[in-house]
Amino acid sequence: MSSNAILKCEKVTKIYRRGRSESVHALKDIDLEIRPGEIIMIAGPSGSGKTTLLNVLSGLDKPTKGKIFFNISKASDKFKVKGLDEEPTKKQKFIDITQWDEKQLTEYRRYNVGFIFQAWELIPTLKAIENVESSLYPLDIPIGEIRDRAKKLFRKVQLFDKENAFPDQLSGGEQQRVAICRALIKEPKIVFADEPTGNLDSETGEQILRQMKLISREGAAVVLSTHNLELRKFADRVIRLHDGQITY
Repeated sequence: MSSNAILKCEKVTKIYRRGRSESVHALKDIDLEIRPGEIIMIAGPSGSGKTTLLNVLSGLDKPTKGKIFFNISKASDKFKVKGLDEEPTKKQKFIDITQWDEKQLTEYRRYNVGFIFQAWELIPTLKAIENVESSLYPLDIPIGEIRDRAKKLFRKVQLFDKENAFPDQLSGGEQQRVAICRALIKEPKIVFADEPTGNLDSETGEQILRQMKLISREGAAVVLSTHNLELRKFADRVIRLHDGQITY
């Protein structure tokens, strides 16, 4: 296992049960290593297992079999796991998150993981900047610092004049950039993006991918799913999935 990896899965399998006798292998023996500062594109047709893979890597779901190791030495400074020393030993450096309970997984996601969804998932009654800030409301962070972080992100994605707009006043590309800001305001170590360009035209989609490239240059790992292989030029690595298996 590379010491530079932030996340690694070994022989990850996910089986969904249908009724009493039928089962679907959404993932089959997946081995994957994710390093800081890179963009990994998970490509494949609908039903290939892309979303399921993102869900198990991010701790939203648990695999049926296999292990997912998180490099605790690269975690957010505010992230603490009960039972670990303040300074992780070599033995403790990689922790299998499949052994964590829901409370531990929630903390893992809260402090280390950012999510960007195809449907944007913005709250319609909140202004754009409030949608971004809402990710930090549950955390013990002064409101002034939250607002400063949000404003910096809006400038970074060139939305500084849209801070007070409501979602229905924004274009699709603008809404997706707000969603990117919402994911980044937590300063995550890993960003998972599920079909982030799926609802956008090709030009706007490429603009979003350029924003993803900037994210990775600042040190975060970016794992995104897509069915559009034309976007592979923005990725450092492309992993192809078919029927839940990596085909490369």
